[in-house]
Amino acid sequence: MKSDLITRLISLAAGLAIAVPGVAHAQSLPYGDVAAPSAGGGEDIGGDDAEAGEDDSADGNVMPGVHTRKVSVTPYIEFQQVVTTELSPGNETLTWSSVAVGADASIRNRNAEAGLAVRYERRFGWGSNAEDSDAVTGIARASVGVVPGTLYLEGGAMAARVGVQNNGSTVSGSAFSPNATQIWSAYIGPSIRARGGDVEIEGHYRFGYNKVSAPLTVPLAPGQAALDVYDEGTVHNAMIHFGTRAGVVLPVGLGVGAGWNREDVSNLDQRIDDRHVRADATLPLGPDLALVGGVGYEDVKVSHRDALIDTLTGLPVIGSDGRYVTDTTQPRQIAFETDGLIWDAGVMWRPSKRTALEAHVGRRYGSTTYFGSFAYAPNTRTAFNVSVYDNITGFGGLMNNTLADLPTQFEGVRNPLTGGLGTCVSAQGSVSQGGANCLNGALASIGSSTFRGRGVMASLALGGGALGYGVAGGYERRKFIAAPGTILAAANGVTDENYWVAAYLNGRIDQNSSFGTNVWASWYQSGDVLAGNTASYGATAAYYRSLTPNLTANAAVGINGVESELLQDFWSASALVGLRLSF
Repeated sequence: MKSDLITRLISLAAGLAIAVPGVAHAQSLPYGDVAAPSAGGGEDIGGDDAEAGEDDSADGNVMPGVHTRKVSVTPYIEFQQVVTTELSPGNETLTWSSVAVGADASIRNRNAEAGLAVRYERRFGWGSNAEDSDAVTGIARASVGVVPGTLYLEGGAMAARVGVQNNGSTVSGSAFSPNATQIWSAYIGPSIRARGGDVEIEGHYRFGYNKVSAPLTVPLAPGQAALDVYDEGTVHNAMIHFGTRAGVVLPVGLGVGAGWNREDVSNLDQRIDDRHVRADATLPLGPDLALVGGVGYEDVKVSHRDALIDTLTGLPVIGSDGRYVTDTTQPRQIAFETDGLIWDAGVMWRPSKRTALEAHVGRRYGSTTYFGSFAYAPNTRTAFNVSVYDNITGFGGLMNNTLADLPTQFEGVRNPLTGGLGTCVSAQGSVSQGGANCLNGALASIGSSTFRGRGVMASLALGGGALGYGVAGGYERRKFIAAPGTILAAANGVTDENYWVAAYLNGRIDQNSSFGTNVWASWYQSGDVLAGNTASYGATAAYYRSLTPNLTANAAVGINGVESELLQDFWSASALVGLRLSF
């Protein structure tokens, strides 16, 4: 009885965490979940060779056959002393004392799965140049079976604090720099998997909210206009699909579905409205291989308003938050519009519930498109994921898609110097929904403009033994969309590119001590010659020593650097000592 009560309380806490806005980017496929058994006409071509007693879930939903009960929650408080020295271009040394409170939680039972890692830190500066500051960081992801096996309530939330560069790119590990900004993202909604006779029904609705606080200062290059940072926005994403399995009604699997994606951005009232209907089919070539494809109709429209112009100066009006003021008296301008036939064809390979591959080529948004995923989890300790994606979206839609792709069971990797979660999480051996369990693609830039984003991402995570490690990398290309004759017109067709890598290695030294290391790098190439390119690098190393069952001492060192094409390079080194009391 006590265990059930604790489970219910933690489930409620996780639900609140994902419902209130304060973690691989995979494509949010409007044609069905590529990792779902009913995708592409409802054909399940995978075998079942999973080990006895393991969860063979092919996605983040709770599986009704899982009987494992696990509830783990660890609240904590930390006291730390931090010193940071500027290596370039100056040599100033600053010191802070900090207090942090947080909690890590994991729920896994018959009707619910949830993961939560959240932290609030307050720093108190020593001296006039070391300013007081705070940061909220964390990730939450949950799936609760309202009607087990049929109806689920899904949700996710993330809070991050990152540095912002003059071209809109972000820098991990700069949570307390003067140009840092706080990011909030959350989504919630129901999903359904049901059967009506020979027809399988799959669908979801997600409502998302996203918010980015304006940085206090953002360094700008000579002649560069003010950076229009994303403010806030909402996302509605809905999909429904009806399908039959091959061999049940006909030798091929058939399906029909529809989807709707609507994203609204407060900056200049930008809007994406994407609606489609589609029929698809699956042709089995063997027990674990099939050809998949479909054809349909899609109507996409991207629009926004212009900025308010000062009648005296003829310049756009900038608000107190540093963003353009929208001229609500003027009509909405069309930035991109297309409608007509869409299609794609591909292959699906599922030799087991631990392995899933799907690759497509087709036509969408008026041009050729490629997308797909590969997921491999040979055991509960190892997870490998790859995703290729192509979407028209804004920053908020990208964040919500990324959260939806994260697994419900994960292990966050925190930066020991800032306390912030790293940009990747360990999927703990699940075959995820096609995502690579990383946030790097979504967090690459926080500019407000909508864009067509294409990219690829891969990650590998291994844990459960004396050592745990993860490595990930990716590439993303953003082609911005703006209406002619407006303040954003110069950005139309401009393309930014981002390359990134990240890795961690954690391990146990003996019964009472352990270590953790992180390295990361990104290269952001801006299509705006006035903004230029930037590159950021970082590495940390930490040592942890258990003094009592609930008290841990820790020490850490790290280095961060930003190299800019048009601004001065900046490098700093930090060190920390602290104590954590867990409850």
